[in-house]
Amino acid sequence: MDEILMETEMSMESAIESMEKRFLNIRAGRANPSMLDGVMVNYYGALTPLKQLATISIPEARQLMIKPFDRSSLSAIEKGIYEANIGITPNNNGEVIILNIPALTEDTRKTYVKQAKEYAEDCKINLRNIRQDANNDLKKSELPEDELKSAQEEVQELINKYNKIVDEKFKVKENELMTV
Repeated sequence: MDEILMETEMSMESAIESMEKRFLNIRAGRANPSMLDGVMVNYYGALTPLKQLATISIPEARQLMIKPFDRSSLSAIEKGIYEANIGITPNNNGEVIILNIPALTEDTRKTYVKQAKEYAEDCKINLRNIRQDANNDLKKSELPEDELKSAQEEVQELINKYNKIVDEKFKVKENELMTV
């Protein structure tokens, strides 16, 4: 029984971590190197993550600077950023690529909040599925009825705890997105 509860809690924690990673990809008008995590560059015929080809720094609050290890890869990196369709136009000065992050409009902020809300709902759905699996495992374990009830109540307490965490993290992200 304890093993099932531990597995359930670990699964719920990983669902929260997954949601947090998805939240990082929602930009809040500030420069964040994780915005470029999905950018793949065709480097000598192989698709390579941008992080492996260059250093990414933040010279200003709304600016990213990409300095490639190999200057001959500048145009390939620029093309990779265009193809990633992240909504930012790269500026290549021959040495580095500068990405200016545009300020968010009110409509864009609301769209990003909706996206964050979807991610939070997806996480809650995952948590419910994990609860369902845990309850099914408990029923299969042929525990006495009173132990089964108490174990199911513990699983319910876990999901309540993690749903509260999802709501708190969503509120933080919403505040971050709506702050000008």
